[in-house]
Amino acid sequence: MSTSVIVNADTPARTTAPATLSRLSIVGYGAGDAANNLAFTTATMFLLVYYTDVAGISAAAAGTLLLVVRIFDAFADVFAGRIVDRAYSKRFGKFRPFIMFGSIPLLLLSAATFSVPQIGESGMLIYAYCTYAALGLAYSLVNIPFGSMAGAMTQSPTGRAKLASARTIGGMVVGAGLGIFVAPLIVPGADLQATFTIMTLSFVVIGTALYMFTVFTAKEQVVRTVNQLSLKQSLSTLKGNKPLFMLCISSFVFLTGYLALTTVQLYYLRDVLNALPLYAALSIFQIVATFGLAVFIPAIVRKFGKRAAYMAGCGIMAAGGLVVFFAPATMAWLGFSGLAVCMVGIILVNMLVWALEADTVEYGEWKTGIRAEGMTYALFSFTRKTGQAVGGALAAFSLAWGGYAAGETVQSASAELGIRAGAGLVPLVASLIAVAVMIFYPLTDKRHAIIVAEIAARRAGTEDGEPPIDPSLSTASFRAYRPGSTPPSVD
Repeated sequence: MSTSVIVNADTPARTTAPATLSRLSIVGYGAGDAANNLAFTTATMFLLVYYTDVAGISAAAAGTLLLVVRIFDAFADVFAGRIVDRAYSKRFGKFRPFIMFGSIPLLLLSAATFSVPQIGESGMLIYAYCTYAALGLAYSLVNIPFGSMAGAMTQSPTGRAKLASARTIGGMVVGAGLGIFVAPLIVPGADLQATFTIMTLSFVVIGTALYMFTVFTAKEQVVRTVNQLSLKQSLSTLKGNKPLFMLCISSFVFLTGYLALTTVQLYYLRDVLNALPLYAALSIFQIVATFGLAVFIPAIVRKFGKRAAYMAGCGIMAAGGLVVFFAPATMAWLGFSGLAVCMVGIILVNMLVWALEADTVEYGEWKTGIRAEGMTYALFSFTRKTGQAVGGALAAFSLAWGGYAAGETVQSASAELGIRAGAGLVPLVASLIAVAVMIFYPLTDKRHAIIVAEIAARRAGTEDGEPPIDPSLSTASFRAYRPGSTPPSVD
């Protein structure tokens, strides 16, 4: 029996949320991000070097391409979020059908993106623009539902921290595997086209299996009423959502630094430190650091809260960027240490940012009475995509500014300076700005608990035939509450 996605569904879809998430659902959610990163991380790590060293596209042209297409991707996220908020499947829920039917096209487009034909400079650029833009749209139609699903799986801060950790681990395993097994092969003179073709085609099979595992293990458990949301209703959940907008701004600048580092990291190890084999060592360190932090993340969240831990992660990346920029080329161990410090900060932020985003969904529902995971996640992803666009472009432009010569075994001093700027200076400045923004982030874990309780009381009153709580009253009580005071009653 086939299952279709129902648009304009007017009947409620309600489930009962258990106290805790099952281990299988947490693992399944992590598998979904592993599948996502077979396309995403492969592109962020290798697409620039593929364009410059394999396809023969200039660094400046590649930088412009990354900027233009990733900004297009950001708008594609908003489009995808709008579709998600209007869709519902009686059998598979709101989000999983997109993963089921969008995964294979996404993975095939990833293979096509790394298969630029030699058809002249203009032809190659047109092909690169078209395939990468199509890949971005396909990624949005899978990743927006996937990311939104976390908020529908649990409302527990600890549960969301576990999902965010599982997601980070899934992405890390892919990124580490690419660093250990693929990055050391990116050397002048190697048949890199064959390497990328075999890799991306194998990811079609692996990724499909991972996505299907997610579909059948990660289930929606948060009670909601599914109906057709107008564009005005969807946007109303975003209007006045200060926590979401502050998180978006902070994430934008952090992603600018993160993507700049990720994009030129290979160049830094290969052309500045002359230590490309350390890429594999960095990936191994990433595995150890991710699993180590994952063990302590729930305790860190309980002790310090998500916001404080997020800010600490940004500060750690800033310290690492400082070391990367100034480390002498003759001291490879010091430059490597800077990259490792950056990695710790990045892992910590990535484990928390998705849980913070899920909290803003409740804030929007609490303030407006409308729950719109798709548009909330889409706006958040929009700003992250623009940050990725700017970061990737700055990395490419830093190579062009320094005079990077593709295929050369020895780069000029100015080229090395350009690489250092992309790998160290941009992450340093961006992470410090991200910290400054989050100082003003108002949605602490205690305040989020109040919001969840008020939403539950509002739903209970509606089901009992009582008038729903006026969201404006909730807003007043929220503004009156300050950390350390007695939380207002929600009865």
